[in-house]
Amino acid sequence: MSSFAIEQIQEQMRQLKLVRTAEQLPLLLQDASKAEVSYSEFLAELLGRELAAKQERHTAMKTTMARFPFQKSLESFDFKFQPSIEPKIVRELATGRFLADADNVLLLGPPGVGKTHLAVALGLRACALGFRTAFITAAGLIASLTRAHNENRLEEKLKLLVQPKLLIIDEIGYLPLERLGANLFFQLVSRRYERGSILITSNQSLAGWGQVFGDQVIATAILDRLLHHSTIINIKGESYRLKEKRKAGLLTRSEPYTAPEGPAPPEHPPTAP
Repeated sequence: MSSFAIEQIQEQMRQLKLVRTAEQLPLLLQDASKAEVSYSEFLAELLGRELAAKQERHTAMKTTMARFPFQKSLESFDFKFQPSIEPKIVRELATGRFLADADNVLLLGPPGVGKTHLAVALGLRACALGFRTAFITAAGLIASLTRAHNENRLEEKLKLLVQPKLLIIDEIGYLPLERLGANLFFQLVSRRYERGSILITSNQSLAGWGQVFGDQVIATAILDRLLHHSTIINIKGESYRLKEKRKAGLLTRSEPYTAPEGPAPPEHPPTAP
């Protein structure tokens, strides 16, 4: 095939937005000629590459829109360090079937045990599967909802927060909520009930949510909806951060870490959507 013909095909591919295939066409033609593949095999190779590139672009866009605080995969999670977690359950969640059923996930445990790591990893898997995902801290969420309420934009804000197939709310329980914040959170959970999945990380057991929300009735109503279709993972292991301190010789097992008085600091700074 002449270079002029190849350039024509490349330009036509660009017009069809087959960008990656256009860039790789000369090399692909050369390899196909050497391997003496059929026309149908060559076409299948071209289309497969373009579909893969399109999937990568869509995943990258969804990942950016999700606004994760960092990117960590399930493969990098140390299940051996946290034996209280059943890997089979996490891998089942990674298939995305819970998203299709609008089920919820609650990751409970003390600070530093990997709750946010797992939440982000599952969020990244959701993006790769084509599901729209959003990540926000509990503090950032309540601040955003309160601001919308004060500006008479609450309905608009709730509609936006219902759109993602997976909404990840990180760090519930580090700071108690005022009554308005608790009511706004309840409205969000009610809107998403059986319509979209919520993944929550919390340092509080479910029995302590009455104190978190400042009202046992509201807490019960929230949990009633969250737990109806849900997977709960209780993590009882040691903090990864304390593990690193021990490795560095800053802490020994005979000298347990003592948290400072007052509420525990959040694992990540609050972010607004």
